Amino acid sequence: MIHKPLLFLYLLLIPLGKTIEGQATVIDGDTIEIKGQRIRLHGIDAPESSQTCTLDGKVWRCSQQAALQLSDMINKRNVRCEQKDKDYYGRLVCECFVGKTNINAWLVENGWAVAYRKYSTDFVTEEANARAADVGIWKSKFDNPEDYRKRKKAKSVTAGQSKSVSGCEIKGNISRNGEKMYHVSGGKYYSQTKISTDKGEQWFCTEEEAKKAGWRLSRE
Repeated sequence: MIHKPLLFLYLLLIPLGKTIEGQATVIDGDTIEIKGQRIRLHGIDAPESSQTCTLDGKVWRCSQQAALQLSDMINKRNVRCEQKDKDYYGRLVCECFVGKTNINAWLVENGWAVAYRKYSTDFVTEEANARAADVGIWKSKFDNPEDYRKRKKAKSVTAGQSKSVSGCEIKGNISRNGEKMYHVSGGKYYSQTKISTDKGEQWFCTEEEAKKAGWRLSRE
């Protein structure tokens, strides 16, 4: 496990410029997977999978639509991704292409993602074009994905961490290096382990359920 004082140094030491290509599986509006490697699209932020927008006064599953649009755009063609970084969860952060088309830019310009200014201003122009054209999520009312995540996290903290809504008590935690471990009641780190579903962490009712989902028992 990489501790906080070493995390920044660790990220600096990651070799950049890696290229990965092949058939891509769409995970959500800004995440794909190629050859088992999760890839976060650089410089953009699409609606969270649980996020909705409001269109003509009705709830609209804009996050699902963003993922579908990305899938249709790729259309089973070969995807080439060029690494620019690696994120907190161990995913490659890349600029990806189908032929000569930049997927990141395409998503923003067509209104299915916003420019992720916290990390890059590469796609600010594309965002302005989409907003002016009133396309994609811009034709609806929506929360910036980053703001949505912050509010969701705040609600999670307020609700408490002693037990999930379903009553299940096994904590599925993701470490800083992306390792998935579950903690059972009575374990050394159980009480201090906080679960953030916003990060992909989750609660389990049985150890068998956790193992089937890809988590392993914490060493302590």
